[in-house]
Amino acid sequence: MSETTAPVTAASAPAGVVAESATARGRRARIALRGLQVLLALFYAIPSALPKLIAHPSAAESFEKLGWGSAGMYTIGALELAGAVALLIPVLQSVAAMALSALMVGAFVVQVAVFDGQYAATPLILIVPLALIAWARRGHNADLLRLLRRRA
Repeated sequence: MSETTAPVTAASAPAGVVAESATARGRRARIALRGLQVLLALFYAIPSALPKLIAHPSAAESFEKLGWGSAGMYTIGALELAGAVALLIPVLQSVAAMALSALMVGAFVVQVAVFDGQYAATPLILIVPLALIAWARRGHNADLLRLLRRRA
């Protein structure tokens, strides 16, 4: 005997079963998305930007191989740190996710062109949650535009 499963709603729930509301699911989704943003912000701030900003030998060596030197290293580190902070500011989170995605496209190209693709998958993997954040938080872009127009 085969049963089909349908979502349990307040109207279709058997007696004694409490149905999960759409608002509870939405709240959990918002919390999960915020947690993802915090994790990505921590990743971009600590293991990614920090070595560049303190001129760790491994970061300095990579940028010397690129021919970008310390100026390029500090610039990329500052962009990553700014993106990490902006991921945590509601009005900037969608734009930050898009900017960090663009940075990851550049990182992918550099990994393939200069470093023979050794770590090319990492930037591609990071684009996926960044794209999710950019899409899910896209409503804040209108708020940002209103703020910018008000100050202009």
